[in-house]
Amino acid sequence: MNKIDYNFKNLVNEIRSKNLEDIYMHILTNYLKKDSKIRLSIEAFLDKFKYWGNLNSENNDYEELHLRAETIKNHLSDYEWLYKSLNDYRSKQILYAILDYWYNSNFENLDKSYEKNYHQYFDLDIIRCDENEIFVDIGAYNGDTILNYINNYKDYKKVYAYEITKENIEKMESNLKEYKNIYIVNKAISDEKKTSFLMPNIVNSSANKAGEKGDILIENTTLDDDIKEKITFIKMDIEGDEFKAIKGAQNHIKNDTPKLAIAVYHNHEDLWKIPKTIHEINSNYKYYLRYFGNKYYPTEIILIAIPK
Repeated sequence: MNKIDYNFKNLVNEIRSKNLEDIYMHILTNYLKKDSKIRLSIEAFLDKFKYWGNLNSENNDYEELHLRAETIKNHLSDYEWLYKSLNDYRSKQILYAILDYWYNSNFENLDKSYEKNYHQYFDLDIIRCDENEIFVDIGAYNGDTILNYINNYKDYKKVYAYEITKENIEKMESNLKEYKNIYIVNKAISDEKKTSFLMPNIVNSSANKAGEKGDILIENTTLDDDIKEKITFIKMDIEGDEFKAIKGAQNHIKNDTPKLAIAVYHNHEDLWKIPKTIHEINSNYKYYLRYFGNKYYPTEIILIAIPK
């Protein structure tokens, strides 16, 4: 047994030996030991994005810590399944670092996990693309990911870019005007056809999402309904709606076995729930994790699924 396996096993065994209340108190105690400036920084960050629950020491509001405790207690076997399913030790170290952060508020392993070699979504060691690629970017923002794709792989057959914010689409059209066979689509990808509303994020329009209330209507569709040809590569980063998008793309995932690069950090469940759902749809995948976030809170976690 190597060091990473040993550390993960010991962490799992410690969590399994405690009840939910003891796990929560352990998390709370370790969090409150952190320097007050670091805690204020973490709490300000969580307040801006509203994904993970409330955390406010001054008001004794520790909802986010409760959610951490619940996910690692109630889904410990799911995290064990994911650990065993990951295809390299870099990925296993990242999963250990995330759970170590959630349980012990340990920043050190998270900081060591940061990916410095490749652009987000495009690890050249495990993702290979060629001139026949049909790449679908769900949550395309201003085209930055597509530009990174072209910078890394040069060639492609066709690119579909889904984005819900019209201002971002205008920027994307300008940024990508030199490139051919790029189809920009002003729709949200979900698990059903319907209409919703644009929910703007006050920090950055890249974090805008579809919701139930608002002033600007958005057309929602599924990837299975919207694209009929074979897809070879899907990237998703849509502010917590990735699970719905996967459900709406299950025919492509089942029949095409496209490469997948999916954000799994917008709540406390997607880290295990999304890979297990993909596995249920199509068991012919190898799984990897890559980390592009900061050391003070685990964000920008990317699940990469590669056909076996």
